[in-house]
Amino acid sequence: MSITVNGLDELKKLAGSDLGTSEWIEVTQERIDTFADATGDHQWIHTDPERAAKGPFGTPIAHGYLTLSLFIPLFTELLDVRGVTTKVNYGLNKVRFPAPVKVGSRIRLAARLTSVEDVPGGVQITVDGTIELEDGTKPAAVLQSLSRFYA
Repeated sequence: MSITVNGLDELKKLAGSDLGTSEWIEVTQERIDTFADATGDHQWIHTDPERAAKGPFGTPIAHGYLTLSLFIPLFTELLDVRGVTTKVNYGLNKVRFPAPVKVGSRIRLAARLTSVEDVPGGVQITVDGTIELEDGTKPAAVLQSLSRFYA
């Protein structure tokens, strides 16, 4: 379920709020292969199912940066900021990949809006996110993301 805010003042009121969890999405071999094609990272552990079956995880795994890139579409399920002209990914303070995402796994995002700070022309938000693995004992990724919204 998405939280919708209209403008920067409403966004500021959400500082410190839990944003909930996104829907589950499946990480398919096709998605992994498409990411490999886009980035040029065709390491066998991601793109060669036969060889990966004999590797340390018993199956292909998603690129860590593929998992990280899914933060944005999952995050947009949680928070819809309207009444702004521009939304910009500003960077990351930290990222860790505690568990691999095996092909066929489902992931979702749990997020908390930890802060909203004024910047020239807008605000910068800090989001603590955990990309969870369905039936996993550890998360696929833990991150702190920075985004800017301009009026």
